[in-house]
Amino acid sequence: MLQRDYRAWVEIDPQALTHNIQVLKHWIGPRVHLLAVVKADAYGHGAVSVSETALASGVSWLGVATIEEGMALRRAGIRCPILLMGATNSPEEVQEVVHWHLQPTLCTPRQALTYAETLRAPLPVHLKIDTGMSRLGTRWEAGLDFIRLVHRLPLLQPQGIYSHLATTRFEDGIREQVERFDTVLAQAQTHGMLPPLVHLANSAGTLLSPRLHHNLVRVGVALYGLSPEPHLAHLPLQPVMSVKARITQVQEVPTGTGVSYGQIFVTVRPSTLATVAIGYADGVPRNLSNRIQVLVHGRPVPQVGAITMDQCVLDVTGMAGVQPGDVATFLGPGGGQTAEAWAEALGTISYEILCGFKHRLPRLVLASVPSH
Repeated sequence: MLQRDYRAWVEIDPQALTHNIQVLKHWIGPRVHLLAVVKADAYGHGAVSVSETALASGVSWLGVATIEEGMALRRAGIRCPILLMGATNSPEEVQEVVHWHLQPTLCTPRQALTYAETLRAPLPVHLKIDTGMSRLGTRWEAGLDFIRLVHRLPLLQPQGIYSHLATTRFEDGIREQVERFDTVLAQAQTHGMLPPLVHLANSAGTLLSPRLHHNLVRVGVALYGLSPEPHLAHLPLQPVMSVKARITQVQEVPTGTGVSYGQIFVTVRPSTLATVAIGYADGVPRNLSNRIQVLVHGRPVPQVGAITMDQCVLDVTGMAGVQPGDVATFLGPGGGQTAEAWAEALGTISYEILCGFKHRLPRLVLASVPSH
């Protein structure tokens, strides 16, 4: 199908991605490795294409949440180190990890024992220490015992040790997590068991302070041009994703016309309405009904009425020349709204917005898409 035939789509700008990687690499410096987090299909951007661009732009590692995500990258021919950040518990999962050359995260002694009992050859592993997230990992108080166990088990080769930050400010808990992590690192180093890679910083930690970088950082949302929090928006990052759809019908309606299900919007003047072929089944949340602006012909116009499963309506009153086939930009640069703005309106985070665009919207790499 040609691009002009799509009713709605997601555009990915690899130049923006490369720009963000260059900005981040300059920020972290040459001694720190950059791991690109490409879980959840690269936050909805397309894991394979993002990974290829990231690696060509100087990224050293990739991070995924599931074995299946790692498998997809390997099947696409990607050969770099891939950190599996989710937990694996069964011998069958261990065998899959080995087969697809993933580097697993060991969170508990039980998992370490399962790996040791299943492996037939040495395997690089990363050890997860829980310093305050209370999600995955061995509690920091037992960190040294965990490290000792892994070092005693045959065929396990500790490649890295890491933790995950639960907040975005030192005063909200990061300082305590850093102190706990540093305690475990010092104990491991004293006993000659500190792995070569040490990583603590996610996007928030990476942007917050170089003191959190160690020698590897795991960057997710910042890679895609968004800041985890407003107070961390100090680097010139560029959004990588745009969301666009075609206008399918334009009609003139009189004053007092109800629009869409429930008629939660009623025109207060003679109006021109444009129906667009995108809805909540594509990832435009229904709770944004009557609350967002959409770019048409370079001008922001309001979305009106309830957003439906496959369609929504724009008020283009006063705009000349709007017709079926025209493009409406829902998210993106050039005056379109941002994922942060949608998230704020919904009381959520931009990560959820990015991950919400369904795969019936094709991902089109901008370099291969003709300009509109």
